[in-house]
Amino acid sequence: MKPLAADNFRNDPRLAEARRLLLDTAADHQRQLNRPRPGDPERKVTYEQALADFTKVRGGGLYFPYLGSGFGAGPLVELADGSVKYDMICGIGVHHLGHGHPALVAAAFDAAASDTTMQGNLQQDLGAPRLAFQLVGLARRRGARLSHCFLTSSGAMANENALKLALSNKSPADRVLAFEHCFMGRTLALSQVTDNAKYRVGLPTVLHVDYVPFFDTARPRESTDAALSVLRRHLADHPGRHGVMCMELVQGEGGYNVGDRDFFVALLDVLKEQRVGVLVDEVQTFGRTTEPFVFQHFGLDGYVDLVTVGKMTQACATLFTDEFTPKPGLISQTFTAATSAILTGSVVIEQLEKSNVFGADGRNVRVNRRFTDRLSAIAQRHPGRLSGPFGIGAMIAFTPFDGDAETAKRCAQLLFDEGVIGFVAGSDPTRLRFLPPVPVLTDDQIDSVCDIVDRALARAAAQHGKG
Repeated sequence: MKPLAADNFRNDPRLAEARRLLLDTAADHQRQLNRPRPGDPERKVTYEQALADFTKVRGGGLYFPYLGSGFGAGPLVELADGSVKYDMICGIGVHHLGHGHPALVAAAFDAAASDTTMQGNLQQDLGAPRLAFQLVGLARRRGARLSHCFLTSSGAMANENALKLALSNKSPADRVLAFEHCFMGRTLALSQVTDNAKYRVGLPTVLHVDYVPFFDTARPRESTDAALSVLRRHLADHPGRHGVMCMELVQGEGGYNVGDRDFFVALLDVLKEQRVGVLVDEVQTFGRTTEPFVFQHFGLDGYVDLVTVGKMTQACATLFTDEFTPKPGLISQTFTAATSAILTGSVVIEQLEKSNVFGADGRNVRVNRRFTDRLSAIAQRHPGRLSGPFGIGAMIAFTPFDGDAETAKRCAQLLFDEGVIGFVAGSDPTRLRFLPPVPVLTDDQIDSVCDIVDRALARAAAQHGKG
């Protein structure tokens, strides 16, 4: 068989040498980034001006004064003011292999050598089916019936597509069920599902959503009974009207609230009896527990109809069973995802498998255990400064002081100033959360991050007269 022009191009030794030089050069300079450091005073004025100009052009300020230099090393990232920080939020879970990972740099190099920047409805390269088959293979490995994968450019679009598949399949059903304190995104439809009224201010109602209480670890039986009662009431009040229930099995934006298998099974049995579709939102949870998917962690493989993934997968996706196969034209996008996102998504999945992150004693569990031990020690030394930790696997959160929203935000800013980037989650209480880059994070770096947390909370206590 005559080789393709693409094969000749990619096998050209000049291309291989260019890739090697890029990786070697990056590794040489990454050695400079080995610990946090403050910004360069000489860059302060120009950096602050750049932030101000960007705030003006985008129509609103940034949460952190963060403009990256475009360079980093694992969990450490350099900003354009010369500062270096531990990145423990990773773009809210996007950069799970940290900054400047050689496998991702190589994949991005290959994408740059491709003929198209973006792939989409009419034109997709071989990398797209490869990623789709990888995701379906992972999803089915414990018996789930998920057979199809539609790639897309964002987690919100993955959820939008899933809602369209579910509601179209169950037409004329026009209502959605979801958990209280859930988050699905900020599009017009998803802002209706997300249980936060401030995200819907000024927007018309385009979707009717009925909420069910989430699991309470302090009251397992009572919270299960309460959720079942509310679910049955909604189904009885609107017979045949619910097309799907959207489920986060671990609530991310809601504060890292962790569910329970028995709780979910009790609800899922009712949903299946009523022929309501089950959509599991794994945009934040994928890859962060003992299994690739959190529905596998809870052993719910036989219940799921639609599953969405995103963030760490770079290119996002909606997985679905045969029953939910769409009619032509229902879901279609000019931009499926960037070529670089598709290629790096495949690499991320390969790296997860190589890094031994899964399993009862996998790296996800061990990283969580070390963070939990260190943060619990801070709580014991300084009662009132920190409660928790909460979460599961590579999703870690704690409540600073009394969990007041403004206090938590100030603590996040102080933590940023000290050299660690985290973020807030939840309300009443508001927590600080980490989505650490587990495959590239060492135990010593975890200890260093926790020392900085201790220091930042001490500053908060001194400034505001707290515990």
